[in-house]
Amino acid sequence: MSAGSIEKRVSEIVERIANDGGLELVHVEVAGPEGKPIIRIFIDKPDGVTHQDCAAVSSELGTILEVEDFIRTPYTLEVSSPGLERGLYKQEDYSRFAGKMARVKTRVPVNGQRNFRGRIEGLDRSEIIFDDKISGRVQFPFETVVKANLEIDVEEEFRRASERQASSAKLKDVPTEDAQITTE
Repeated sequence: MSAGSIEKRVSEIVERIANDGGLELVHVEVAGPEGKPIIRIFIDKPDGVTHQDCAAVSSELGTILEVEDFIRTPYTLEVSSPGLERGLYKQEDYSRFAGKMARVKTRVPVNGQRNFRGRIEGLDRSEIIFDDKISGRVQFPFETVVKANLEIDVEEEFRRASERQASSAKLKDVPTEDAQITTE
C-alpha cells in the first residue's frame, strides 16, 4: 500500500475517532523510509490537547490499525498537538486564523516571490488573502501552497503578557473588606 493510500485510510479512521472525542484532526502524514514508515497524527481542540487526548487517540487508532492490518510493514505511530506554529492544511484554516501571523511558501512565484511572511487576511473562495511584510497585500490560490504555518507573533505575546501582569498587579492593590462573623 502506498504512503498516499495509507495516509488517506488513516485520515478516515482518525477523523471518526477525533469527532467521537470532541477533537479536531489537523493533519495526517506518512514519513520515513518505505519499509518502516512513521505515521504522524496531529490533533487539536479549542483549549488545546492534553497528553491523555493523544494517548487515547493513539490507543484507539493502534487497535484499529492492528485489526485492519492494511499497513504491511513495521511502523511508528506518533500522535501529538499541532504545536504553537501549527501547520495550515485546509482552506478553512485561512478563514479561521485570519488576523494571525503566518509563513507561507507557494509552488509558483506570486509577484516574483514564493516565500511570504506576514498576516493572514482571510480566504476569498479558494484564494488566500495575505498581508506580506515585504510586498504588502497579495492573493494566491490555495492549490499553490506548498507549506504554511502559523507564526508566533512575539510582539502580540509580549503585549498580552504585559496586560496580564498589569491586571494582576491591580488585583493585588484592591483593598479587601474584612469579613466579620458574629454569633449569638
